Amino acid sequence: MSIPEELYSGKFVEYIETIKILYLCDDKFKNLCDQYCGAAKKSKKYQKKFEHFFHSKLKSDNLSKELEEEILFYMIRNMHYEKND
Repeated sequence: MSIPEELYSGKFVEYIETIKILYLCDDKFKNLCDQYCGAAKKSKKYQKKFEHFFHSKLKSDNLSKELEEEILFYMIRNMHYEKND
């Protein structure tokens, strides 16, 4: 049985030997570590999704602003032509 990679993180690196022993010998500690690793994986997954959606949101916001300006310019241009008719 191998130790999950999340336990090799910076927070635990100085305790890795103790973690290895406890993980292999203590079921309560193993369960606690497995729960931590599951939560860490989910957090990482959601962070990636958040970054993707945030990037998409920024692109949509920028496009929306550009189109707002284009609509305003179009109306102003056409109002100017209508007044001259």
